[in-house]
Amino acid sequence: MNIQIGDVVTLKKQHPCGSKEWEVLRAGMDFRLKCNGCGHQVMIPRKQLEKNIRQIVSKENKPE
Repeated sequence: MNIQIGDVVTLKKQHPCGSKEWEVLRAGMDFRLKCNGCGHQVMIPRKQLEKNIRQIVSKENKPE
């Protein structure tokens, strides 16, 4: 998967705050994600993230 810093990803399960969208802050073997609902940040392994992604909204496709 081609996931870049700044992309917004939609995951299968929602965060307890109710949001399913996360912004990618760090990419590599682990990803740092920031919840778009409450701002909570988590580190998640690449394998787990790739399994749980529903959709990738790249920064080029985001409305400005």
